Amino acid sequence: DALYEAGCENAVIGLGAPGLIGVGVTRSGTDAEAVISATARRILNGLPEGLTLREVRPDLVTLAEVAARLKVTRQALQKRRMPPPSVGGLYRASEMPPYLDSVAGRIRDGMRTAAAWFAAAPGAQRVNARIGLEEFAPVRRPP
Repeated sequence: DALYEAGCENAVIGLGAPGLIGVGVTRSGTDAEAVISATARRILNGLPEGLTLREVRPDLVTLAEVAARLKVTRQALQKRRMPPPSVGGLYRASEMPPYLDSVAGRIRDGMRTAAAWFAAAPGAQRVNARIGLEEFAPVRRPP
């Protein structure tokens, strides 16, 4: 209810890992960084005080996540030239479009439907950089 009252009426909550809460929302706008920042602040304001924002997405992603967005198999992506992983098996979503746009067929078709997701990646990357530098803080509403 608190997230609904904070303006996140379509939020999906995940409690899969001990000590972590995942919140998924869909938003649109012309400035991905501003939309992601505003949404993250709304979510933080709707949750109990003391929670820490660890990351926003899409930034670091797996090939499986990209494949799901493109509606292809992970193996279809593994056969293609890709940017180098940033950390372990995680890739920067912002680096993938140049590699995937040049592939004909289902992958390119998937790129059209996933264009907004990939377009949000640079904004998510900048917000995550601010989180890492501890420059991102919620703006708490007065009681």
